[in-house]
Amino acid sequence: MAGMTADGRLLLLDSASLYFRAFYGVPDQRETPAEPPTNAVRGFLDMLSTLIDRHRPTHLAACWDNDWRPQFRVQAIPTYKSHRLAPGSDPNAPGGVAGAGAGSAAPGATTEEAPDDLAPQVPVIGDALRAVGLARIGVDGYEADDVIGALADRYAGRLAIDVVTGDRDLFQLVDDTRQVRVVYTARGGVRDPDLVDQAYLAQRYGVPDGAAYADFAVLRGDPSDGLPGVAGIGEKSAAALLVTFGSLAGIRAAVDGGDPRIKGAQRTRLEAGTAYLDVAPRVVHVATDAPLPEHDLRLPTAVADPVLLSRLAVDYGLTNPFNRLLGALGLG
Repeated sequence: MAGMTADGRLLLLDSASLYFRAFYGVPDQRETPAEPPTNAVRGFLDMLSTLIDRHRPTHLAACWDNDWRPQFRVQAIPTYKSHRLAPGSDPNAPGGVAGAGAGSAAPGATTEEAPDDLAPQVPVIGDALRAVGLARIGVDGYEADDVIGALADRYAGRLAIDVVTGDRDLFQLVDDTRQVRVVYTARGGVRDPDLVDQAYLAQRYGVPDGAAYADFAVLRGDPSDGLPGVAGIGEKSAAALLVTFGSLAGIRAAVDGGDPRIKGAQRTRLEAGTAYLDVAPRVVHVATDAPLPEHDLRLPTAVADPVLLSRLAVDYGLTNPFNRLLGALGLG
């Protein structure tokens, strides 16, 4: 990638994406239901070890969903992630930690429908990160995607950045010039991910960069997030419109100005989608202005809390995952 020389590498983890994947991908090894579930914790720590081994970061942040369904997005599009609400949740209340479950949510918060055995593991993952000394960053009122976007915006130009996620939404951050790419785990996991750069976006979606991907995602929509998109505009037509007009703003200006290149059913569909297109960018675009707390993203040079680490290892049977992680960090 041209345009700059980075002084290190920053791994930005979409933590919920990883611990959900770990929960479903790692067997539950408990001998009795009375034992605490640990498969998501073990899987998360093992993924972390693999990522550090393979990407050799100098800096790392486990980014957290302090709010998996922020109010500013729900106000723009009420269906945003509404299909993931746990039964009995108030769809108008603020959200909580992704996958934390009703028993772990703040009073009055909406909760995401998630397996019962995942909820108690989420705080253990947070404790494990704290014990080792790895940064965990969340911002109230924002999703992990927003934290990732804000950190990428802050550090791009100083560090090469790898965003680790199974969520296509973060493809919008891809920028070869600033050395920001996505380590996309949806198909091959952390061991065999797709490395998403601008060439990948051009080949797979027909868009030139992350900014164009965001506009593409607005037009196409995403049922998994409750985003309807513009009815009748699929991936091919969205990409073709962006190639012709350069951006969503360019497309909308062409519609408003009566550009003859947009005609017939396509014009009708875009005009019918006006109200959606007015608000959808606020939902799709990550909030790079999320107010980040003070933080130190450098990898630890010593275990931060040996007492806590020892207690977690004993109470949850995490000795082997911790040893692998400490070995990857050069602390073993």
